[in-house]
Amino acid sequence: MPSPRSKRGTPPAAASATTPAKPPAATPSAVDPGKPRDPRTLDGIFRPTSIAVIGASTTRGSIGREIVHNLISSDFHGKLFPVNPKADYIHSIKAYPSILEVPDDVDLAVIVVPALVVARVVEECGQKGVKGLVVISAGFREIGGEGVDRERELLAICRKYGMRMVGPNCLGVFNADQSVQLNATFAPGMALTGPVGFVSQSGALGIAIWTEMQKRNVGFSQFASIGNKADVSGNDLIEYWEDDPSTNLIGLYIESFGDAQRFNQLARRVTAKKPILMVKSGRTAAGARAASSHTGALSGTDLATDALIRQTGVIRARSIDDMMALMLAFSRCPLPRGRRVAVLTNAGGPGIMATDALIGHGMELSDLDERTKADLAGRLPVEASIENPIDMIASADTENFRECLRILLRSDEVDLLIVAFVPPIMVNPMEVVAGITEAMEGADKPVLMVLMAEEQYYERIPNEIPNSPPVYRYPESAAYAAAEMANYMAWRNRDSGQIPTLDVDRAAARALVDASGSAGEYLDADIAFQLLELYGLPIAPWRLVRTAEEALAAANELGYPAVLKVAGRRIVHKSDVGGVALNLRNALEMEGSFGQMSRAVQALGYDPAKEGFLVQPMSASGKEVILGMNRDPVIGPVLLFGLGGKYVEVLQDVALRVNPITDVDAQEMVQSIRGFPILEGVRGEEGVALPVIHDALLKLSALITDFPEIAEVDLNPFLLTPGAKDCRIVDVRIRLS
Repeated sequence: MPSPRSKRGTPPAAASATTPAKPPAATPSAVDPGKPRDPRTLDGIFRPTSIAVIGASTTRGSIGREIVHNLISSDFHGKLFPVNPKADYIHSIKAYPSILEVPDDVDLAVIVVPALVVARVVEECGQKGVKGLVVISAGFREIGGEGVDRERELLAICRKYGMRMVGPNCLGVFNADQSVQLNATFAPGMALTGPVGFVSQSGALGIAIWTEMQKRNVGFSQFASIGNKADVSGNDLIEYWEDDPSTNLIGLYIESFGDAQRFNQLARRVTAKKPILMVKSGRTAAGARAASSHTGALSGTDLATDALIRQTGVIRARSIDDMMALMLAFSRCPLPRGRRVAVLTNAGGPGIMATDALIGHGMELSDLDERTKADLAGRLPVEASIENPIDMIASADTENFRECLRILLRSDEVDLLIVAFVPPIMVNPMEVVAGITEAMEGADKPVLMVLMAEEQYYERIPNEIPNSPPVYRYPESAAYAAAEMANYMAWRNRDSGQIPTLDVDRAAARALVDASGSAGEYLDADIAFQLLELYGLPIAPWRLVRTAEEALAAANELGYPAVLKVAGRRIVHKSDVGGVALNLRNALEMEGSFGQMSRAVQALGYDPAKEGFLVQPMSASGKEVILGMNRDPVIGPVLLFGLGGKYVEVLQDVALRVNPITDVDAQEMVQSIRGFPILEGVRGEEGVALPVIHDALLKLSALITDFPEIAEVDLNPFLLTPGAKDCRIVDVRIRLS
């Protein structure tokens, strides 16, 4: 978030200049920006033993004053040095005119000075031997123009001295570790201590999340607002928290990916150990490039982002409210062993709503055994329903909730519970919540509570019953959280699969592309088919022809009925310009179609004698699917699979994965489209040879891994039949970047 700033774009600060630099106190240690940074280098930011606040202020309410105040209030376990050339002391602590005047070593410098002098201050920090920086000041890349140059200079200084930097244009950092107790932010109030490591690219939303988590009694292990993320990024923090014993859950709010490929690798590894929750804004990114292929049209920026996030096991929340619902559950509950849910309620309506929401999210209602039902019946009046969802009716009191919950927690048929409570006038809600909390003690199953009550109780419960189950206002929120917990466990327990090694003549493929490809253009169809053939993809036989005589000879060789179509790289959508003739039954029809097609495309500047046509045998009917790839400018190469043919963009029934993919990814792609039952076989139809499409996806993945210059691929239609030998790709487009 931009700090409160003047009209010129810089935050207010007491210090507008610094004293002249003294001779260096440390030897610069230049860093190669191309090499990965050791995550332990962030200890200088999150585990400092000494801090200088440069731009500390005597003015109450100023950022420089509030950061000093928060460091003192958090009982920071280290030395604190306010820096301001115009003040002798700040907050009753001796101030220094420059960081070079500070007598002790300094691990972390928090910088709150105008943007124009930040570079000079950072240079002094490097000379002093500072390990980490938190640059609160705004006025850098976020304002464009000269701000971009200022940020580039700032980063160069950090690299020169080997310093790590959070920011610029950020809220600050927090570490709840009792050996550190660091609150180097200007966020209001004191965050609670808890299991969540959270990073926010936006300072404003960082404050909102900080405040909301206090209300919901969820605490941070560490927190960072990274602003422009010129140096320290979300990826760095994911890696830093990977093995942090205090961080059991990672939350991210980001507006843009930096290194998406690094995120892919990191997140896959980390989510095998602990959950990562994310809100990624910018779902309707304006200015996304127009794509000429089917794949490009179907794999826009946010779809590619969604594919990346899901493929790594990260849970993407669509809103901050959803993020809060998930953090509440993941931070307070054990993970479920499965998807079977028991719903316990004192009102039929919330029970039905919870059931509908659970089923809609792919969860299952537990099928309770007779022993469990008998135990419930013994605790409830005869009017109650002991079928799941269990409706104890409105007269249910604290003892009913407590004892029935204990019975359900013991059941082997229950993986997770939702308790929905609508307080009647004769029941004290706080007593019921306390009873539910008591029943949960020692349980290894998650319990989520829906409380549909007066506002006062949502404020009282975190303070009076801090170890209560997560409390939600409505059943849908609890069901959503339950489903994402189960989804995460299913993902973590899945077989991640293998990326197979293919025996391919890569030298021949490279020579083919180098000799035939032109940047920004499509490969000729003949070349594209040859490339696919080298990678072992199942393709329809073809012949490149330039005259009617050659077309007739090719059709005689391949057999009738035959297909004729344009082969040059400039005509992308062939059927739109009369560039495809199907089911040609004899030489007369082939000759007539050749002449007609030649005249049609010559009017468009297409030269048949030079660019030619393709002749193929008419393929047997089958299910049409599409395979493709679009190289997203941020995410990288994104593979696509879905129902194909000429209606592919109308149906939009596709699945995406970021390259490279494993054999498990390939199977999941095929199974995840809505039309998968059509491929399996419906209404007496035989299913298609699914292993062929799995294999083709892996071979396409290998192709685009080997050729980073390939920008788009469309294999459409890919005809699938029950017999593997009859499955074939009949059309291909490959464009180079």
